[in-house]
Amino acid sequence: MFKKYQEKKYYSITLMLLFMLISTALAFLAFKFANINSANIALIYILALILTARYTNGYWYGIVFALFSVICINYFFTYPYFNLNFTLSGYPVSFILTLTITLITSATTSHLKIQAALLAEREEIINKAEKEKMRANLLRAISHDLRTPLTSIIGTSDSYLEFPDSLNAEEKTTLVKQIRDDANWLLNMVENLLSVTRIKDSESAKVNKSPEIVEEVISEAIQRFKKRCPEASVRVSIPEDYIILPMDPLLIEQVIINLLDNACVHSSSSQPIDLTVIDSPTSVVFCIRDYGKGISPSLLPVIFDGSSARNTATPDAHRGMGIGLSICKTIITAHAGSITALNHDKGAEFMFTLPKEDSLS
Repeated sequence: MFKKYQEKKYYSITLMLLFMLISTALAFLAFKFANINSANIALIYILALILTARYTNGYWYGIVFALFSVICINYFFTYPYFNLNFTLSGYPVSFILTLTITLITSATTSHLKIQAALLAEREEIINKAEKEKMRANLLRAISHDLRTPLTSIIGTSDSYLEFPDSLNAEEKTTLVKQIRDDANWLLNMVENLLSVTRIKDSESAKVNKSPEIVEEVISEAIQRFKKRCPEASVRVSIPEDYIILPMDPLLIEQVIINLLDNACVHSSSSQPIDLTVIDSPTSVVFCIRDYGKGISPSLLPVIFDGSSARNTATPDAHRGMGIGLSICKTIITAHAGSITALNHDKGAEFMFTLPKEDSLS
């Protein structure tokens, strides 16, 4: 703490001396080459005085600068030159006015600095609380989404091993397929977790972004999704012109895959999934729409925080929406974007927005 205080003190002293030097140099130039009188010279010092009060910490730097400026104006720019004369007409008034400006400016800027510091501290507390909440929800979602399929794999394997002679070929095939489906779901979870590790700094939530062509990212995501769900159909609608966005392509691909997989698994519909890209001057919107049963209204407010995994009571609860959507929100937030979920007349729709400007770089 003391070291930080000393650094601020040295910084303020250096800044004050720098403003003193610059203002005096400008005053001499104006006085010699532009024949500006002492009243206007005072304006140069007043401007430097305001800047000193604004960018230094404390009242004393402004007061010292005020005394310095009054003496300089009297000594250098008031007749008789290079001679201090405090008995000049109007000089006490000038001194009092300059000092008053200093005190008012210093008090105002100090108050603004305190307010800014309090707002920054409050924002930091809110951000930490939000990140802690997200971390806790993510851990709960991981606990649910990984434990349930593992339990299913163990139970199915035990059934296969304990009753090999009593199971016919069709039943054995069904058990093996169930094990494969659960293992694939676990693989999907691992891919999601690996995606999160690509976010380098958990405190600032920054990602490695580079300019990417949106069409190529979508194409790669759909190819990966089709390997997982070959029976699914996706209709893509994107603008004809190339759209280039700053993003981490692997992370955005994972978001698209998660949303497509969510639509495929939970919509209970065989209709194609629509993936639409909307270009706007400042951002690009990605819409994934299915034509199924929609989302329960009770889940909509908490669908991205992992709560949906714990609230799922269906037979395929291990394929809940918990961790996948939670990670989608984490990735989109790290890209300075937003993500929402809603119901339309014939199903559910997820939308996420990515800004065109790389504001996190």
